[in-house]
Amino acid sequence: MDLEKTEIIIKNLLSEIGEDPKRQGLLNTPKRVAKAYEFLTSGYSKDIEKVLNNAIFDEKYDEMVVVKDIDFYSLCEHHMLPFFGKVHVAYIPNGKIVGLSKIPRIVDVFARRLQVQERMTQQIADTIDKYLQPKGVAVVSEARHMCMMMRGVEKQNSSATSSAVNGLFKTDARTRMEFLNLIANR
Repeated sequence: MDLEKTEIIIKNLLSEIGEDPKRQGLLNTPKRVAKAYEFLTSGYSKDIEKVLNNAIFDEKYDEMVVVKDIDFYSLCEHHMLPFFGKVHVAYIPNGKIVGLSKIPRIVDVFARRLQVQERMTQQIADTIDKYLQPKGVAVVSEARHMCMMMRGVEKQNSSATSSAVNGLFKTDARTRMEFLNLIANR
């Protein structure tokens, strides 16, 4: 990301909305906004293999692994306003496990992009499926969308849930219910 170019864009945006970018309180705003967007969209520059950092291990464990309540923050691609919430991830190993801290890192890679919740949920599931080839993967994301809360329909208490399931989570209702029960108990 070209920070200097982004600063100019933000300075022009401030002018377009009727502000004075030379006002004392706004003098450093373009620089701060550029750095914020660099961070908030840092998922584009992340390489999943580097994120995983060889933390995939051979293991005979074959019971469900669940990492729940993973906080995430993203920007909706339609309005560039935040949406945020929690992601719950489960997989059933098929000879390979991943270091548990890598799962929230995978979530961050896809959350820190312009997104729609549904695609983000699927990308997380597809990534775990690709690198671990488990017997099944399930991902549920729950989010509140500022584009629905601050503008448009202005529904402050609304939330959205999306899921992506494959393997045993798709074909075996008991496995899917076990996962849903585990993430429901908070």
